[in-house]
Amino acid sequence: MSERMRIVVIGGVAAGPKAAARARRLMPNAEITILEKSDFISYAGCGMPFYLDDQVPDFQDLFDTAYWVPRDTGYFARERGIRVLTGTEALAVDRAARQVRARDVRTGEEMVFLYDKLVIATGANPVIPPIEGINLKGVFKLKEPSDAQAIKEYLPEVQEAVVVGAGFIGMEVAGALANLKILTTVVEFQDQVLPGVLDPDMALLFKTRLQSQGIEFLVSEKVMRFEGDENGRLTRVVTDKRVLDAELALVAVGVRPNVALAREAGLAIGETGAILVDDRCRTSDPDIYACGDCVETLHILTGRKVYVPLATTANRQGRVVGDNLAGKDSRFKGILGTAILQVMIWNAGRTGLGEKQAKELGYDVVTTVSPQHDRAHYAPGHSLVILKLIADRATRRVLGVQAIGPGEVAKRVDVAASVIHFGGTVDDLVDIDLSYAPPFNMTVDPLQHCANATRNKLDGTVEVISVAELKEKLDRGDDFVLLDVRTDKEFNSRRINDPRLKHVVMAELREAVKDLPRDKQIVCMCDLGIRSYEAFRFLLGAGFKNLKSVEGGMRVWPYGPVGML
Repeated sequence: MSERMRIVVIGGVAAGPKAAARARRLMPNAEITILEKSDFISYAGCGMPFYLDDQVPDFQDLFDTAYWVPRDTGYFARERGIRVLTGTEALAVDRAARQVRARDVRTGEEMVFLYDKLVIATGANPVIPPIEGINLKGVFKLKEPSDAQAIKEYLPEVQEAVVVGAGFIGMEVAGALANLKILTTVVEFQDQVLPGVLDPDMALLFKTRLQSQGIEFLVSEKVMRFEGDENGRLTRVVTDKRVLDAELALVAVGVRPNVALAREAGLAIGETGAILVDDRCRTSDPDIYACGDCVETLHILTGRKVYVPLATTANRQGRVVGDNLAGKDSRFKGILGTAILQVMIWNAGRTGLGEKQAKELGYDVVTTVSPQHDRAHYAPGHSLVILKLIADRATRRVLGVQAIGPGEVAKRVDVAASVIHFGGTVDDLVDIDLSYAPPFNMTVDPLQHCANATRNKLDGTVEVISVAELKEKLDRGDDFVLLDVRTDKEFNSRRINDPRLKHVVMAELREAVKDLPRDKQIVCMCDLGIRSYEAFRFLLGAGFKNLKSVEGGMRVWPYGPVGML
């Protein structure tokens, strides 16, 4: 393959520059040109929500390398030997002539770029719903750095804000606004926050905890229109159920792959609506590659094509493209949908399949919800992580993990992703030799504790009931004993207010066992689910037959203050 290969890359944000940089390292003499429609290149788009509340203190930080050199056109020319043309929109691809027709967006001048290999990295466009008043001043999207700048400049005038959409961008921006003490309401058309990311039970917990931090959530609600004053500035957001005062609204209801250029060039579009590529990121034209948010990918567990636009995927695919441009046989094996976000002090992450997804694929699903400290309870800065593990009952294979909490979530999600990637079981997960020191972990990592709890369920060592099932029993008026074995201090701070509740401190259970009825079901409950499991095993040994342990305990009870003292 000629070292003088002409490579044209359309798109200069993430995947495109990654492909170009990798190709340059492998082909020092290739002619590489990047065409980018906007004025911004190779920026940290995922950092934009955190720029709004000054977690990213300087706008330029979004464009700098780790050694604080701006990634501008000069940087690419000097350090990479790559020509980058900003403000240059690709208009059409002539595959027969191997050329790209483009236009300077400032002057209107058209030009032609010849290629031997072409890379399409056109990304995705935000979905802009046809809502009346969407063009009012104060209504924003967040796609490019200029959007972040515009929002930040507007913030001094804002006391109340509405975020439309409870996906990644919407949730992160809501967190930034709430950090700035702006009264923030998130309106989500679906019936939970982070739909498609968290299972409903984890989403409910996440929403409940964030509400306690000051963000209001309105799920199963639709924004009908934006209303403004005589100067065209937003004043109200009208939903199908209420009117919300607001000076700012962010519309973040999702993105669609930008495939217009590829479609007009006659390239195959996949079943998801994104560009179809093979495992080398080649399109239906072997001389044209595509990567990043404009392409569909393979889900490793399902074997199905999915559209999951993530910066991690874009960068991994960019490297694969760069390899293949240079003649290396590099493959992109697929994704697990591993993702993480932060909203105020709370983190949320996931990898693999959700519970509903796994069931729809025919797995006999077993799940475990487990709250734990992320490090030794006496270590400074220790905090909570709540994990949900999804496994296949027959094979014990780990199918998915979700995690929320102010504690260290990323470590657990990433370990789980590794186990799932290699087809590991809950037993394999427990066998991994993980690190421990009090500032970093528990002696048994929370993820391994969750796996052990799953093994107990699979092996029949315990029978559990979820907090949702417990609430249903309470609401139905079932006749049973809810045995709370927490300490007096825990019990007095927060408990379920119900006449069926009986409080016996765990240390006193052996003496109090004679006072427990043997003709009723006993449901054991504690703070994290550990002592309730101990109580279950003790009562089982004492001859009690009808027993349950509340999985996750009071830490995952999301129904307060209703029914609570």
